[in-house]
Amino acid sequence: MEERIKSFKAFYPFYLKQHSNKTCRLLHVVGTTFVFALAITAIYHNIPKLWIFVPIAGYGFAWIGHYFFEKNKPATFQYPLWSLRSDFKMYFEILSGKISLNSSKD
Repeated sequence: MEERIKSFKAFYPFYLKQHSNKTCRLLHVVGTTFVFALAITAIYHNIPKLWIFVPIAGYGFAWIGHYFFEKNKPATFQYPLWSLRSDFKMYFEILSGKISLNSSKD
């Protein structure tokens, strides 16, 4: 049995390794962008029904990336909160240029 990761600091490098495929990372960026767009639209226009689509957009794009391109099981099944936090961290690091879509060696 694999030992559980005990800190976010230790988890994030693992998370990036689980997202080394460029297309998988790109799909995460697309899905997270949709999450923000849906959430902002739901709040600004007071459309509560849009909240239904937030997890569908976020997880839908991510799981397609893992299943078809990364060919691994999403870390969210084992570490749901750290995975969510890591997705947002990776998203902003990609947008800021701190890490690349192309490599897990960031």
